Amino acid sequence: MLVLVTYDVNTEDAKGKTRLRKVAKQCINYGQRVQNSVFECVVDPGQCKLLKAQLLEIIDLQKDSLRFYYLGNQYKNKIEHYGAKKGFEQEGVLIL
Repeated sequence: MLVLVTYDVNTEDAKGKTRLRKVAKQCINYGQRVQNSVFECVVDPGQCKLLKAQLLEIIDLQKDSLRFYYLGNQYKNKIEHYGAKKGFEQEGVLIL
């Protein structure tokens, strides 16, 4: 299923900057960045629970914000993209 993960981390202090890097690093492990604080992650339910738990361990619920948008398995007809920086198809063939 496709899960859109968005976050806003308060970076007014050094701890916030560290949290921001940790959140981005975790999200990169599961998907691709499509905006500065927005990731598209194609995950199964177990991976989704793990990602959510990992991110909730990192953020400060008093200062930061984290959102998950569950677009499901039929997500391809729910996304429209215009402009630069088009991503790759996550479930497509990847040739290295």
